[in-house]
Amino acid sequence: MKNIFRISFICIIAVSGLFLFQAQDINYGDDPRFDQVPADMQNYHRFPTNPEPLVVTDAFGFDNFDVGINNAEQWITQNPNNSFQMIFGVNSTNWYHSEDGINWAYNNPTPSSSGDPIAAYDSVGNGYAQLLGSGNRVWRTTNNGVTWTGGIPSVPGGDRNTLAADQTGGPYANRLYASAWSPGANFAMSTNFGASWTTTVSGAPNTTPGNMIAVGPDGNIQGGCVYWVTITGTNPAPTTFNFYRSTNGGANFTLVNSTVQPGWVGTLLGGRLTVNNCRTRPYPFIAADNSYGPYRGRLYIVYASNSPAGNGNKPDVFCQYSANQGETFSSPVRVNDNSSPELSDQWFPAVWCDKYTGRLYIKWYDTRNNPATFGVDVYATYSMDGGVSFASNQKLTTANWVYPCPPVSGGSYCGDYDGICGNKFSAIAVWTDMRNCNRQNMLAYFPDFAMKVNPATLGLNGINDSGFSYVSAPGVKLYSQKVRYTAAVTPPPSSGTITVSFLNRTNSTIKDTLTTFPDSLRVRIKTSGGVTPGVYTVSITGTGRIGGENGTPVHKRNITLDVVTGITQYNNEIPDNFYLYQNYPNPFNPQTNIRFDIAKAGNVKLTVFDVTGKQVAELINGDYTAGKYVVDFDGANISSGIYFYKIETPDFVQVRKMMMVK
Repeated sequence: MKNIFRISFICIIAVSGLFLFQAQDINYGDDPRFDQVPADMQNYHRFPTNPEPLVVTDAFGFDNFDVGINNAEQWITQNPNNSFQMIFGVNSTNWYHSEDGINWAYNNPTPSSSGDPIAAYDSVGNGYAQLLGSGNRVWRTTNNGVTWTGGIPSVPGGDRNTLAADQTGGPYANRLYASAWSPGANFAMSTNFGASWTTTVSGAPNTTPGNMIAVGPDGNIQGGCVYWVTITGTNPAPTTFNFYRSTNGGANFTLVNSTVQPGWVGTLLGGRLTVNNCRTRPYPFIAADNSYGPYRGRLYIVYASNSPAGNGNKPDVFCQYSANQGETFSSPVRVNDNSSPELSDQWFPAVWCDKYTGRLYIKWYDTRNNPATFGVDVYATYSMDGGVSFASNQKLTTANWVYPCPPVSGGSYCGDYDGICGNKFSAIAVWTDMRNCNRQNMLAYFPDFAMKVNPATLGLNGINDSGFSYVSAPGVKLYSQKVRYTAAVTPPPSSGTITVSFLNRTNSTIKDTLTTFPDSLRVRIKTSGGVTPGVYTVSITGTGRIGGENGTPVHKRNITLDVVTGITQYNNEIPDNFYLYQNYPNPFNPQTNIRFDIAKAGNVKLTVFDVTGKQVAELINGDYTAGKYVVDFDGANISSGIYFYKIETPDFVQVRKMMMVK
């Protein structure tokens, strides 16, 4: 095995906003040896004006989250201590953050001329953003991307930078690792949250972009192995992935394996590997199992490669694993499970291994549903047996779209990678989506549950009224945890109260959590105290739940609530029969409401009498169309006692009793 010696050069970063060390920004155009964003595409973006994403829901109730239009190459990271907090970057270069797993806000550390955003989280909740150029600078956030500090050069190199953080509690906890190449790969580390960096390897063989980093255990030592993979071979078709291992926190590395050989991806065009004229590469995405499960320490490599091998064939996604710290690897395991993979393209994988469960998540582009026109969906799966086998592939996209859109030619830039990250609840994937012939940042959870509410509109009287909707999880994508529902009302009424509660779907037992699927709950919405008339939004949020802890996935549905006083037709249903309902509440003081159904248009009269037969109120007397109605009755001016209310139409008369108690 070949040792790469430690270089004692230390990059210590300067004062007064000036850098003592700074690599030069280089733009290589669209040279096929390099994977920067072409200069003419670096300003391709439109920032969202609203931090809340457009939720694109399919007919089954599954969501995609559209977070603005930028370019390509999303990289996402998640706070290991709070699954709702996430950050992702996208060319060229734009950064988004979420505090609740649904809403995203934009806040950019600084512009970069070259892009290639990479993000990482350490074990104590610090987030990091790395940008290509100017020494591949790294910024730090302590508040999930709301603000950023730093901008410190991390590692020399003019292309295909990467960043990783030790998320364990071991002897190298929170250490940062960075690499880049141009050509020849360099490696650096930081022991002080990115404030300064030490370059430990310079010029490792690397002839094609795509060096990557992963952190794993060394036996019982958490974070004791740092893995670094580079690519050698003839550009653009790399022939070998070279695995280096460090057991002293990145201080020096040993070359341990050079046997994994990915080969071609798609078709050679314009000096680049392409899928339908868009450039691509078999980047070596690696991950390591830091859990205390049965596959602790296992190292994974995921890549795309033509099968059968050779220029012009169709690529599949493959995974290989090592059970001995990269010394040897298993035979390739095909991840995509479509029955005729040689007829469609599967490429652009991303990988994440959850440190709590050891679950290995993989996502990729897939044309299995429309291969003739390169109709793309994003698929995902996971392995729970150390990469030996994979769960049934699940489609994440809510719409199939032609790749690329708009069309391109000659090996044009469409991005080189995207991302996935996860936790003990689920993973979240992000990709460049072209369903609207632009480059949208699209996200989806996996595993996931669908969510629907029905009806999505209700009309209630502001005085002691109630109505029901249903919230359901009509389907799942390999999701097996609980789903817990909460509710919020906006805006809060200036007077009165709107109360939302969740009930068993068949009885009045309070219940806010589903444990089996498909299933549903009743949502009871109640007004009291004279709610100010107006339109309100009742937001129902469903979250993943393990034990007593909430986490991702997160989905939200809205019920529009129209609150009125007096008489109102509270939905558009035409009843089959006339009917006068019991008032609610009963007894009352001093307000109640009375519902009635009109099966045929005509004159309707509703009056109130005391026990002597004296009329004390005429609530309505006029012509009404067929429908369901509710009317308020205010008894502030009558005494306590028994009263009767009577409805009269040309075809129907009914009387009911009610009680006023002061």
